[in-house]
Amino acid sequence: MSAPVHYRVEAADLHAHLWRVTLTVERPAPRQRVSLPVWIPGSYLVREFAQHLQRLQAEADGVPVPVRALNKNTWEVACGTANTVVLRYEVYAFDTSVRTAWLDSTRGFFNPTSLCLRVHGREQGPHALTLVANDATRHWRVATALPRADAPRTRRRGWRWPDDAGMGTYLAADYDELADHPFELGTFWCGDFDVRGVPHRFVVSGAPAGFDGARLLADTARLCEAAMALWHGPHGRPPFDRYLFMLHATRDGYGGLEHRHSTALVCARTDLPLAPLKAGDGYTTLLGLISHEYFHTWNVKRLRPREFARYDYDRENHTELLWFFEGFTSYYDDLLVLRAGLIDQATHLELLARTINQVLSTPGRLVQTVAQASFDAWTKYYRVQENTPNATVSYYTKGALVALCLDLTLRAEGHTTLDDVMRALWQRCDGGPMREADLRAVLRRLARRSFDAELDAWVHSTAELPLQPLLQRHGIRWVEEPAPLAQRLGVRVDDSGGALRLRNVLRGSAAEAAGLAAGDEWLAVQRGQDVWRVHKLDDVALHARGLGTDEPLLAWVARDGRVLRCALRWPAPAHTVKLLPPA
Repeated sequence: MSAPVHYRVEAADLHAHLWRVTLTVERPAPRQRVSLPVWIPGSYLVREFAQHLQRLQAEADGVPVPVRALNKNTWEVACGTANTVVLRYEVYAFDTSVRTAWLDSTRGFFNPTSLCLRVHGREQGPHALTLVANDATRHWRVATALPRADAPRTRRRGWRWPDDAGMGTYLAADYDELADHPFELGTFWCGDFDVRGVPHRFVVSGAPAGFDGARLLADTARLCEAAMALWHGPHGRPPFDRYLFMLHATRDGYGGLEHRHSTALVCARTDLPLAPLKAGDGYTTLLGLISHEYFHTWNVKRLRPREFARYDYDRENHTELLWFFEGFTSYYDDLLVLRAGLIDQATHLELLARTINQVLSTPGRLVQTVAQASFDAWTKYYRVQENTPNATVSYYTKGALVALCLDLTLRAEGHTTLDDVMRALWQRCDGGPMREADLRAVLRRLARRSFDAELDAWVHSTAELPLQPLLQRHGIRWVEEPAPLAQRLGVRVDDSGGALRLRNVLRGSAAEAAGLAAGDEWLAVQRGQDVWRVHKLDDVALHARGLGTDEPLLAWVARDGRVLRCALRWPAPAHTVKLLPPA
């Protein structure tokens, strides 16, 4: 065994989706406590990973000993004076997201936060994880950025990906490092490239026939170079010696989670570049996701909120700075796709306008500040329900617009740019924990004036952002176009399956004034004596054509088994924003 804390992981049953874990601890405490994290850094929700752990048993020096549950995710093992304690358990894994674990006959994936019990008092020492093959998985390959135990000399010469990417033992300096390295197992496409001497690897599972891996590698390399140029200038080196992209393609998935040397991604198969077809909007979305998670390698994994200096895996870790770490990352993700030459300015402005419209169509922006949204992520942002858009604002989208306003203001005043601010923050905080006060100090120094008033208004109040004048000052044309019917009415709907259902009714909208409610099935509209069945919003628009704002339209809805008639006053025209390059 290569470390005093050692995990042996194997697929116990592919069809039952069970991982089997054997944890061996040398020199345990007499009453050794272990726990499984309740959340994973980067995804700010208590997910209760312990719900999937079962059959926990222990032996001390080969003799069975009691295991007592102390709370929802912590156990105590009666080790006495034993030299070694061995815990055995299983983990159910059937979540395709990047946050937890998966196992079936075609693929395995896990974050150690889902599988690896934390040994209290031993978190700071070395940890080893051994992947063991069986008859069902002997042909599987392994992808992870965690170092292999049998490659120390290679590491001294500079990182090289192992030639044998199979099962074996992997070493982590401590539990935090182990927790920050997901594992992908199975049969997958793999490709390598270097950026500024740093080896990068991209693995893709679930790709369809015709997947254009060469294009994905070339485009990702350009994104990585653009990110390094932003943080370190034309010749600087990044603060990591390897990087791994792990992408799983599904029917309709989307998402990513950042790690210090890697990222786990999920996308729809149709978003992949397919030869010889021209890549569409889905591929642009995928490039933005790749850019976003790679940018996090600096902004949140290293430069991070002071509250994240040490993670507490047992409870929420609150911070008011997610508007900076997620929002600014969201500002730069598409901007770096532009700088890498992978989209043109018109496409970038289209993506920017989409973000603006998302924020302006969210009533919660007038209720919750973006700093409050950051703090409340654990209880509001990730716990979406019918009132969410009325009570909250996204720290991703509004945070990105705060970054835009800062960048446009700095560039207009001519002393500095947001790029300079990010690099100066990195240097001031030595690529480590930061406070909002650090951002304010850097802005004051580089911009030659205080930005406290702007940050107080844009981040700590619900005032509208000065987007239009700032964009127009830089020659960007702000054009207002007719809004779609859902926005005019103030509803968000689901019309799949042949029924028109209201997911959200927005605050202050015509739909709310009429008494429509989330969860209603909109059955029909009545105009005069005529009643018309509707199945989608286009049907409503058809039968309301030419309706004046003073003429009511009766909306027939089903709610809790009853049919109700709601008098809907047709709303005045509304607008969305379109951004155009300078004429």
